[in-house]
This record gives sequence, C-alpha cells and structure tokens, in this order.
Amino acid sequence: MPAPRFPLAAVLAGALCAALGSCAPQATAPGTVQSSTPLTRASFYPQETGLQWAYLPEGEAAGSTPYVVQNLGPTLFGGEAVNASRMTGRGADQTWYRVTDAQGVKLLGIRKPGVTVRLQPAWLEYPAPDAWRAGLTWQGQSQVTLVADDGSVKGSGTLSYSYLVQERRAVTTPGGRFDVWVVTRQISDTVGGLFPATQQLWFTPFVGEVRTPEGLLLTERNFAARSGGQP
Repeated sequence: MPAPRFPLAAVLAGALCAALGSCAPQATAPGTVQSSTPLTRASFYPQETGLQWAYLPEGEAAGSTPYVVQNLGPTLFGGEAVNASRMTGRGADQTWYRVTDAQGVKLLGIRKPGVTVRLQPAWLEYPAPDAWRAGLTWQGQSQVTLVADDGSVKGSGTLSYSYLVQERRAVTTPGGRFDVWVVTRQISDTVGGLFPATQQLWFTPFVGEVRTPEGLLLTERNFAARSGGQP
C-alpha cells in the first residue's frame, strides 16, 4: 500500500509546532477589573479626583509610614453635592466633605469610624483665591452635630473659628521647596474639644497644605504644581 501523502504546508506547520513545544492555546491568568482617573495639574485649591499627598509628623525620621490624603471626587453629603477627601495610614481613617466656590473652601462635615460631624453653616477653611495677603483675617461660627451610624444624635454644640494669615515665606520639606502662606487657626467648641485650640498651617496654591493643622509635613505628591503657581 502506498504511504499516505501529506500537504507540504501541513508538514511544515507540524515541524514548527514541534520546535515551539506546542501549538495549543496557552491559558493566561485572568486580569482584574480596575479603573483609574487621569491626573491633571491641580487647581488653585486642589480638588481634582485622584490627587494624592503623603505626610509625616514634623520631627519624625524619614522613611516612616506616612499618612496619605487622597481626593475621592464628587459625592453627596446631607443631600448636597460635595468633594470628598480621605486620610488613611497608621490606623487613621477620616473623610472630609467640602465645597469650593468663588468664596473659597467650605467644610460641611467630617466622617470618622462610627460618627459623622455635621457643620451648619459650613466652616470657611480658606478664602477666595484673590483674597490672599499678609494680615488677612476671617472668622465664623458653625453649629456642630455628631451623628452615629444608626442616625442617632450623640451630641451637639457650637464651634467658633478664626484665621490670621501671618506671612509668606519659603520652606523646604521632604516634598520639595515651597513658597507658603503661613496661617494661624484658632478654634473653640462646646462639644468636648474636637480640634486643638491653636494650630499653624502652611498653604501653597496649586499644591495644597504643605503643613497640615495637625503638624504633618508634606513628603510627596502624585502631581506637578502648575507653572507659575507659587504665591
């Protein structure tokens, strides 16, 4: 019986498969479903979704585990459209709900595990962008309500705040060199001292807080400052 004949193309394909080991489809590990937000240069008061800052306590050794603040983006708080930002790290878990408009930056509330702090009217944290100058002051008062996760009110009272822009100066942190506005903030409340009475913070336009009221210094961020954006 004559030997079966095979097309030359089939013979060559068989040889190639043998050389490569196998022509069978190879299984691949399934990917994960993820999303990302393209980062852009920040606005005067950085509020874009995905912006992130890392901080360490002033005087602490470099390389320690940082606190991380990230802008989460638009959400609702008490039925009002706001932007949320969250701090995590070292067991911290705190979310701020803010509105930024022509008058400045207003804080409507804070979320911590088990409790939400509501402020009415909103607390003016920063003034209008064109208002910055040495000697600038602003102040206000808000009603504070502490609401548990089950909706029950755990406390209420009054919070009074005042700010003084002391000066503008150059500072250097592990995050870089910045021209900052030095601001002193004074707070009093009737709900057990939610905030330290007096703090100093440093703010740089298009960057954010270089020193937070809690005494944390900026070590890095995931975005570039706008050219010419220093005060």
